[in-house]
This record gives sequence, structure tokens and C-alpha cells, in this order.
Amino acid sequence: MARFGINPDRALGVRVPDLRRLSKEIGTDHRLALALWKTGLHEARILASMVDDPAAVTEAQMEAWVGDFDSWDLCDQCCGNLFDKTPFAYTKSIEWATRDEEFPKRAGFALMAWAAVHDKRAEDRVFLDFLPVIEREAGDERNFVKKAVNWALRQIGKRNRRLHHAALAAAKRLSKRNDSRAARWIGTDASRELRSEAVVRRLS
Repeated sequence: MARFGINPDRALGVRVPDLRRLSKEIGTDHRLALALWKTGLHEARILASMVDDPAAVTEAQMEAWVGDFDSWDLCDQCCGNLFDKTPFAYTKSIEWATRDEEFPKRAGFALMAWAAVHDKRAEDRVFLDFLPVIEREAGDERNFVKKAVNWALRQIGKRNRRLHHAALAAAKRLSKRNDSRAARWIGTDASRELRSEAVVRRLS
């Protein structure tokens, strides 16, 4: 876990597929999710994100949990299992993307990426509004941040042809940035995937 950048201090070593099986047995339980989170255990917190009820999650809870993030996988699991299904998802994605702290900032872009994958009913304008934020924050050289920025840009570009065109244009601008290696890497890597035969064929 440590080799993959996951904080092992409060971890038990339980595999995510096992947590998912357990969450299906438990079902939705908001009170249990809050209790699991309070344990501070890494896997208990991931399980909390799987069993919590998005309709019962408050903005204050999201702020408290994002402040506890200490690993990229806990961040991504919470965003993809729970936070992106709450009424606050789009507001928090932009708000957190401008934060200074590493994992809350990653959470902002993880929310953008998960929304692009999960929210089939969202209008294009939502994701077009994300692109200026992605370009503005792409200069962050921290590994866990820049990878999330890249992830968000790629997922937005894979939703449909209109967003593909807009994301490719953003990636091209980033690839030419002289002020940031992170921005150039994000632009180049995103362009490579978005121009790939598989992506182009699927969108066509």
C-alpha cells in the first residue's frame, strides 16, 4: 500500500472487492457510515463511503470528511461512491479544486471525473464550466493533484463529441504552456488518450 502512495498507518489490508461485497450485505446505513468514519481506520472509511446514503449527507459532513483525507484512494473512493451523488457535488468540485491542501484539491477534480462518468443526465455546460478551472489549476506540480486534473480532463473529453472537441482544445493549450511542466504533461497525456483510435471510434 505504501508503495502505491497509500497511507498505511491506520490500514488493515482489506481488499476493496471484499469491502464492496460487505457493503452489499449491509445495504444503505447513514448512521453506520458515520460510526465507521469515526474509527479512523482506512478500510472502515472506504466502507463508510459505500454504505452511506447520499440523500442524508450534509455539506458539513462532506467538509469534515474531505479534511480527513490522507490517501488518494480514500479520496477517490469517497468521491466516486458517495460525494458525486449528493446535491453538493458540482459546487464542491469547483470549490475544492481551488483549495491549497493536496487531497481536498484532488477531491475537486476527482468529483469532476466521476461526474463525467456517472451523471448521464448532466448537460454539457456543466463540464464546459469545469474546463477553465482545469486549465487554471493545471500548474500544480504535486503528483496526486496533477493526475486528478488529467483524469478529469480525459473523462470530460470522452462524454460526447462536443465535449471531446472542447477538451482537446484545452489539452492543446496546456501542452504548450511554458510556465509549468505539470500543465504540459497533462495536456500531452490527455491529448494522446483523447486522440486514440478507441476513443475516436466510440464517439463516432
